[in-house]
Amino acid sequence: MTETADPRPAGAGPARASAVERRILDAALRLFAERGFDRTSVQGIVEAAEVTKGALYHYFDSKDDLLYEIYHRLISRQLADLGDVLARGLPPREAVRAALTGLIVSTAEHIDEAKVFSREMHRLDGAKMRSVRADRRRYHEMFRGLVERGQREGAFGDGTPAETVTLVALGMVNQMPSWYRADGPKPAAVLAEEVAAFVLAGLESGASGR
Repeated sequence: MTETADPRPAGAGPARASAVERRILDAALRLFAERGFDRTSVQGIVEAAEVTKGALYHYFDSKDDLLYEIYHRLISRQLADLGDVLARGLPPREAVRAALTGLIVSTAEHIDEAKVFSREMHRLDGAKMRSVRADRRRYHEMFRGLVERGQREGAFGDGTPAETVTLVALGMVNQMPSWYRADGPKPAAVLAEEVAAFVLAGLESGASGR
């Protein structure tokens, strides 16, 4: 994965721009988070969004389609944020720090989307699941590319493979829906800085400094 790669999900269409679409998605997200996918009906979404069933089915084929769009908003945001970091051409240390802190803060700010997706993603059909996995792999490879560059340039030690570093760093973020609380004792920005410092301390151990 090169650092100039297009950050948008492969095959992604235009961003949802309609106020009605956004209202439907926001209502579905809220109900999926509160009740779960199975206990949320299309009628319940329609009532919460204050639209007609016809309006919902004009934009979305099914509840599954709504679930996928919730994921799409999440990964599109994450890929765009990482793409912005790559475009800035930062040195490896600053780039990894910016990418990781941005991902943690963004996940915290949109924790309901992350919770719904982590809990309900298995309900997606084969084609949507393949798209999910491709997008997640794309982000993984872009982040790993940052670590690999730092190792090539001597900013990071190479005692731990870049793939392992990426699995550990992103794995922690992927687990946030199970433990992060917005009303917890530590603000997301502070947590993000601490995690980034921990990851960077490990990466810089044994660096050549050339």
